[in-house]
Amino acid sequence: MRIGELAEATGTTPRALRHYEQQGLITSARAANGYRAYDARAAVRVRNIRRLLEAGLTLDDVRVFLPCLDGDVTAGPASAKGLEVARDRLAVLDARIASQTAVRDRLAAALSQAGKTA
Repeated sequence: MRIGELAEATGTTPRALRHYEQQGLITSARAANGYRAYDARAAVRVRNIRRLLEAGLTLDDVRVFLPCLDGDVTAGPASAKGLEVARDRLAVLDARIASQTAVRDRLAAALSQAGKTA
């Protein structure tokens, strides 16, 4: 299948697919006309990549899951490395949320104070 077909089948964009390929997460063959050609298994892999990204992982994190991206990534037992990556990413997200909550609280306090003096 060509890049547009794969994008449509997986709910992504050709640009994202080219990026995944550049990152070594998917591969394609080149047709005589230079177009990318993907096999049917690429759709499963792309859906799994998207599922992991939607769960909060980064493309670098997704690399750890390469051995299981061609099947049901959620069905098998989690690897120790996969769990470590997920826990590390969760810690990063928790830290970002805490930081943003502190900023929000400071802004809310400033607005509250400004409302008392206005």
